Amino acid sequence: MVREVDKVEIRRWRKRGFYSENVLVKVLQKNGYKAVRVPVSNPSLNPLPDVIARKDTHVYAFEVKNASYYAYFPKQQIGKLFRFLNELIPVENKYKHAVLAAHLGKKWIFKEMRWEDWEKDKLPDKARIVKRDRGNVKLKKVRKPER
Repeated sequence: MVREVDKVEIRRWRKRGFYSENVLVKVLQKNGYKAVRVPVSNPSLNPLPDVIARKDTHVYAFEVKNASYYAYFPKQQIGKLFRFLNELIPVENKYKHAVLAAHLGKKWIFKEMRWEDWEKDKLPDKARIVKRDRGNVKLKKVRKPER
């Protein structure tokens, strides 16, 4: 039986994730990406990312975590990003990106996972992003035309 306190904590946890997903969409849009949040509120086996973005010919699938110092991404969630990109996005793999996004306070850290690791079944059991990490993805801003 789920206690009332547990329900409140679960709601608070979900709101944090919802908030970070929406913030990421705004950050991506501000940097010239077309981005949307995927409104799936339950952890399912469907291969759906938290956020989908596109810039030019590149497509990005994001798994988003909100934490204070470190964020863990289980292998199953990482695999879902690759399944989504593999099964539903009909372009070459070099244009598809599975990205882990950690929202750590005001700081965002992005880590792109490698296709080779997924194809060879060598994804880590858990990927971890710590606040002191640098990440391996930088959002490139779009230059506004001069008047």
